[in-house]
Formats: sequence, structure tokens, C-alpha cells
Amino acid sequence: MIKLTVRKVGNSLGVTLPAQAAQALHVKEGDQLYLTEAPGGFRLTPYDPDFVETMEVAESFMRRYKNALRDLAK
Repeated sequence: MIKLTVRKVGNSLGVTLPAQAAQALHVKEGDQLYLTEAPGGFRLTPYDPDFVETMEVAESFMRRYKNALRDLAK
């Protein structure tokens, strides 16, 4: 587990990734990361075009079948 400190950056909040975390994520300065909800918390991942496309399909499906999904969740 790596402890990060949230700091004020202008009008936003930010965290600094330790070098070992940046290496593990294969990211460098200027790269984008995505924070997504995951079971039990959040996941920080580098950009993955396949993931973005999959999420777009999933969101379309969820919009189309929102009533059925709501009933299934009961």
C-alpha cells in the first residue's frame, strides 16, 4: 500500500505519484490516468482505448435497458 497526500494545486486538488508507482503504471509526465470505481474502492489506470470502447458499449447498453437493470437490482 502506498500512502498519498492530497494537496491544493490552484483551484484543484492533486496527488503526487511515487516513482515506483509511475514505473508500475508505465506513465510519465503529461500522460493521462483514469480513476474508475471498482468493487471496494477506486482503480487508477493509464489510458486504454479498448477499455474506453468497452465502457461506451456498456453505458449504451445500460441506458437502453435501465428499467430492466433496475428491476434486476431489487
